[in-house]
Amino acid sequence: MKKLFGVTTAMTTPFHEDGSVDLAAMAQQCEMLIRKGVQCLYPIGTTGEMLRLSLDERKQIAETVVRTAAGRVTVYIHCGAMTQPDTIALMRHAESIGADGVGVVTPQFFGLNDREMEEYYVSVAGSVAPDFPVYLYNIPQCAANDLKADVAARIAARCPNVVGIKYSFADINRTLDYLRIDGGSFSVMHGCDRVFIAMLALGCDGTVSGISGVFPEPFVNVYKAYLAGDLDAARKWQMKAARITDILRGGSNMAYFKEALRLRGLTGGHMRRPQLDLTAAEAEALRRELEAFCQESGISLEA
Repeated sequence: MKKLFGVTTAMTTPFHEDGSVDLAAMAQQCEMLIRKGVQCLYPIGTTGEMLRLSLDERKQIAETVVRTAAGRVTVYIHCGAMTQPDTIALMRHAESIGADGVGVVTPQFFGLNDREMEEYYVSVAGSVAPDFPVYLYNIPQCAANDLKADVAARIAARCPNVVGIKYSFADINRTLDYLRIDGGSFSVMHGCDRVFIAMLALGCDGTVSGISGVFPEPFVNVYKAYLAGDLDAARKWQMKAARITDILRGGSNMAYFKEALRLRGLTGGHMRRPQLDLTAAEAEALRRELEAFCQESGISLEA
């Protein structure tokens, strides 16, 4: 079963001004990311505004990414939804269109106890083939539910296709607990862009990074340098990755991502209401920050 690794990019979802999904811009984004050297694509997650999309829209995006990638990179589709039947429907669709695997965020808003969390994942993982890989996805600061390491271990023991987890909270001790699952063979992908190199050093297989969807260059270079054993170069690029993460507000507002993509010459698209695009003043301030970053980093603003 294919696992996630390296720079796995959590993609944005570009919208037309009328609020419809811009699938052509989605394909353009795929081509840029593949050209820049990311290892995997991960659409329709938190960065992709998943909960503001209908099931049909999510399926169209998944089909666009799988078709555009055409086997050149690994593609995982995020399928976590507000209801269990919707999650299962999205997982089965991803499997049917030839995705390499899926990610599933914990249920959101309503609190779950550990037994409910375990049974949820056992049910959804069992809805697809036992050799179709599934990543758990824990982002407690957004989902309001936390997936403990012992619960994740029980899920993995019961589900042969649950091969790893994406963890998007900066807790090193919890990360270590995940890394111990199944004797260390459980794949751990971390979502903290500011400390990518540290997570690699701990033993994580890579990052699932929203910032890399806008500026993949520093993240790709961190990973290449780390694999080559050039820690000085990896540290240098990590500082640049941390700087662009700060400029893009750590992924807390996708409007910054979309405006930055526009400034790089791509179709970043619009936000879907109730969130709004940046104001003209905010966009101008971002332009100045990005121009300074690119000059300092030796990265072209034009993608």
